[in-house]
Amino acid sequence: RGGRGGRGGGGFRQGMTLFTSIRTDLLVTYVPPTLPEDEDSIFSHYESGINFDKYDDILVDVSGTNPPQAIMTFEEAVLCETLSNNVSKSGYVKPTPVQKHGIPIISAGRDIMACAQTGSGKTAAFLLPILQQLMADGVAASPFSEVQEPEAVIVAPTRELINQIFLEARKFAFGTCVRSVVVYGGVSTQHQIREICRGCNILCGTPGRLLDVIERGKVGLSKVRYLVLDEADRMLDMGFEPDMRRLVAAPGMPCKESRQTLMFSATYPEDIQRMAADFLKTDYLFLAVGVVGGACSDVEQTLMQVTKFSKRERLLDLLKTTGMERTMVFVETKRQADFIAAFLCQEKVPTTSIHGDREQRERELALADFRSGRCPILVATSVAARGLDIPDVQHVVNFDLPNNIDEYVHRIGRTGRCGNTGRAVSFYDPDTDNQLARALVTILSQAQQEVPSWLEERAFSGHGSSGFSTPRCRTFASTDSRKGQHSGSFQDNAVKNQPPPQAAADEEDWE
Repeated sequence: RGGRGGRGGGGFRQGMTLFTSIRTDLLVTYVPPTLPEDEDSIFSHYESGINFDKYDDILVDVSGTNPPQAIMTFEEAVLCETLSNNVSKSGYVKPTPVQKHGIPIISAGRDIMACAQTGSGKTAAFLLPILQQLMADGVAASPFSEVQEPEAVIVAPTRELINQIFLEARKFAFGTCVRSVVVYGGVSTQHQIREICRGCNILCGTPGRLLDVIERGKVGLSKVRYLVLDEADRMLDMGFEPDMRRLVAAPGMPCKESRQTLMFSATYPEDIQRMAADFLKTDYLFLAVGVVGGACSDVEQTLMQVTKFSKRERLLDLLKTTGMERTMVFVETKRQADFIAAFLCQEKVPTTSIHGDREQRERELALADFRSGRCPILVATSVAARGLDIPDVQHVVNFDLPNNIDEYVHRIGRTGRCGNTGRAVSFYDPDTDNQLARALVTILSQAQQEVPSWLEERAFSGHGSSGFSTPRCRTFASTDSRKGQHSGSFQDNAVKNQPPPQAAADEEDWE
């Protein structure tokens, strides 16, 4: 399966798991390596790029009644000394826009639906105010209790993302009595239950495993004060919506009026916003941060017309020009991920792959090889498109374009993070990708990128008309579907001294 590319027969040996991986909770015995406890490892981070200060010029819109004043510095967040020190050790110098507005909103006890592009600092925006409140209230995990009652529950759609959030929570809570635990599939359930029993204030989990430990009676929900949905649009789509409704209806879970519900994502289609309202108090605030990260000029976006049978050779040519630079290659299917990884390994390009059918040990190994540069090429399905924060990803290649534009935005957001620059190359197959043409024109235009003439022709010749209205330049990836119902909208920076927009009709048509 090309797994640990270029290492003797490893790819073939790992490929055998395609035929032997019959997995149930009872059979999974994998226990992840023990995490390092030393301060240097916990606070390792990568530096902000040369364009980080551009974040100061990004427009921000807060919809809803009586939004609190934004903060301009972390000092204004009035964090306790330990938490403030941990923020500094993490390399945080000044808050990003989603942090400037999100932290005071959450600290004020308000529910929030926050829309900010990937790589814009959403995780710290919700973790810092939660941790600050828990520390201020003097909470401490109950050690060695058979049933733990966490104060915060954080849910995310993929194992890699929820583990990343857990590591951030563990980092910010370093040296305090607040304890975080993570649960997700592919790992021994008994191991995770033992970790929970050692004490748990913040429980991070993917939906299935989270519900499992709750239904086993190992986690009580009566003390939950914060429910966080990261990548909320994905959490509320048809795949995860039933699990989310089971979670909020679970015995002991406080009703939405008695807890804070915090939703974060890079995209919020209107139908998801309407569904999300079922989980939020009626006076929730909608925070829209201007398009940054994956869909801004920090990422050079290039589209190439490539037919299905020419993609492999074009990819190989592309990777040979980029050399050993760290590159993520997105494909549509698990089988394709294995096939392309094996092909590249045969061509002496050190490659690994990640997708939903790989064992958890293999997934972690693949990410470790990619992060370390041992395998600078990672072939992935959309399991790796959301939230993964890997330092120094210089290139993203869409070998297969996704079937919706939101997924495209998430994918290219793996590069150009934290003010660094990157490049995204997408193979456009005229036989299969025409439904994305107009949306791609919009994305390229709003990011001040060159739009190929052939793409414009396809977008407006009838080929790319399905499901999209005429593209228009837009500032925000998604806007509050309640626009017009509330006043109190606030816009930051370049427009803060200008009157609010007179009408939201154009915004409501964005798609």
